[in-house]
Formats: sequence, C-alpha cells, structure tokens
Amino acid sequence: MLIWLVELADKVQFFNLFRYITFRTGAALFTSAFIVFLFGPKMIASLRVRQGKGQPIRADGPQTHFKKAGTPTMGGLMILAGILGGSLLWADLSNIYVVATLLVTLGFGAIGFYDDYLKVTKQTEKGFSGKARLGIEFVIAGIAVYFMMRMALATGASTNPTLGTSIAFPFFKDFLVNLGFFFILFGGFVIVAAGNAVNLTDGLDGLAIVPVMIAAASFGVIAYLAGNAVFAGYLQINFVPGTGELAVILGAVIGAGLGFLWFNAPPAAIFMGDTGSLALGGLIGSVAVATKHEIVMAIIGGLFVMETLSVIIQVGFFKMTGRRVFLMAPIHHHFEKLGWTESQVVIRFWIIAVGLALLGLSTLKLR
Repeated sequence: MLIWLVELADKVQFFNLFRYITFRTGAALFTSAFIVFLFGPKMIASLRVRQGKGQPIRADGPQTHFKKAGTPTMGGLMILAGILGGSLLWADLSNIYVVATLLVTLGFGAIGFYDDYLKVTKQTEKGFSGKARLGIEFVIAGIAVYFMMRMALATGASTNPTLGTSIAFPFFKDFLVNLGFFFILFGGFVIVAAGNAVNLTDGLDGLAIVPVMIAAASFGVIAYLAGNAVFAGYLQINFVPGTGELAVILGAVIGAGLGFLWFNAPPAAIFMGDTGSLALGGLIGSVAVATKHEIVMAIIGGLFVMETLSVIIQVGFFKMTGRRVFLMAPIHHHFEKLGWTESQVVIRFWIIAVGLALLGLSTLKLR
C-alpha cells in the first residue's frame, strides 16, 4: 500500500527508499511484530474467556501435557493479523504472487479457524472432516497456483515460455520437467502438503513457529534472488520476475512469528492452533511454488517432512502389522516418551531446522 509513496521520490528523496524490497521487507518485519506485541495480550485474554477449557489435550499424550489444560488456542489469529498488517502496508498489492500467497494464507487460516472452533466448542480432538478439509484446501491452492502459473508464463515468455508449468530441480542448471496444466495439481499438492506438515509439527511450545521463521528467512532470500535478473543469472537459478516481492510477506512472517513466540515460549500463554499452522505452512508452500523451488522446500522444511513421514509410517505399519514403529507419532512425541524433556525436543529440533535450511540454501550455488 505504501509503495505508492515512491511517486513522491522526485520531490522528497527519502521516499526513494520505498522502491527497495529490502527496505520494505525490514519495515514489514517490524510492523508485524509491533502489531502482535500490541494486540497479543488483549487477544489472549479474550480467547481465554471465550474458550473456557481451551484446547483439548490428547488423552494418550505425554503426562507432562496435562498441566497445559486450559491454555487457549487460535493464536494463529495473532500471527495472521501481523502478517496481513505488514503485507498490506509494505507489499505491492498489484503483484499476482503477493495476492495468490495471501489468498492461500487467509484461506488456510479460515479452514484452521473452523477446525479449532469445532475442537474447542465440542472439547474433542476431532474437528473438521479430514476429506472435506483437504478438498477445500486443494481448491484454494489450485486457484492460487493457476494464477501464479499464468503470471510466470506471461512474464517468462521471452526467456523460458514453459517455466510457469515446469518443475525445476536443484543442482541441475536449466533442467526443467514441463507438466503443462498438470502443474496445477502438482503445485496444489505442494501447498496442501506444506500446510498439513506444519500442522503436524505444531505439538510443543515453540516447536513449529521457529522452524517456520527459519524457512521464511530462507525463502525470503530465495524469493529476492529469483526475482532479480542479475542475481538469478549469477547463481544460474530460474529468473521469475515479480517473485522478489514475496520477500516482503516473508519478512512479515518473521516479525509476526517473533511476536507470537514471546507469548508461546514455555509455558505457553496461547497455542497457535490449526488457524496458524495451516496458514503458515500454506504460505511457505505457495512461495516455494512461485519461486520454482518446490523440491528445495523439502530440504529447507525437512523437519516438517520428518514429522509427516513419522505419522504416515506409524499409521501404515500399524494397519499392516498391528504394531507401532514409534512410541507415539508425530515423532516429537516419540522422543518425549523416550524421556527427553519438552525443551530438549524443541531446541534440538530447532538445531535440525537450521542445519536443513543451510543445506537447502547451499543448493543455490551448487549448479
């Protein structure tokens, strides 16, 4: 919104700063953090009153979790408020990638909100129907991917006419697999998978939000580089005009995440809930699709992949043999059952997330 102030740069040189993505990314970060810090306490107090018993605690979960009973959920509303405020103020809202990413973020957030609402009001772990939820997620993601695909095809017509419908592979220069219109299904799957992977990871205080911020910072770098012809050419990655603007949204994610972590640090005053985890995962997935780094996302977000695979393996193996591979899934609960304290699990998983992010970023030069 404030990007229009660039037009005043001829009269007041200060406004020339609004032309730079790096400046607006930093501004979005501080703006979103300020919003969460400012409204966070009032929102937590309101949710505590409205929810009463708070988020239901799994009966088969670690015993240490029962002391968290009564903690309100839907803290994702705080995060979304920060992201939306920072993005609307500092991002270029005429950019299709920005609009599509915000569509996924708000759409997935709405689905998560309804899921949280059902869990809180019915005091059950089962919320929205799984099939219905996935179906709606695919529709939202598919619409966003379609517009991003059309944008990439239009802007890349002179350099690579098939870029918008292709999958790019790390480590290989100019190696693309063109899926045509089937790319909508692939991109939709990536976004939905990312949303639900972050959702599965969100089980301990601070466990999901820090890896999300790490992934956001990593993709902020990727988006900025992929959207800059000079840097993309130097690194030999695919140049996708317009994606640099996504760095502003990712800056808002980091700021909102920092603000939320202040209240979510152990012992948590509020839980993110599906409202936040689905929205944040969908946002990261959308940026990965827009920047043509879907496979790299599996590396940077490797922690989320690990959590998801642990659930798939646990459920699949139990159905086949009647036995369990892990003491409890997702895998962070397995380590709790082994005797790790919650803080040990969280901090060690943060370390893993940092290592995977660095590994993912290294693919930018290894071509």
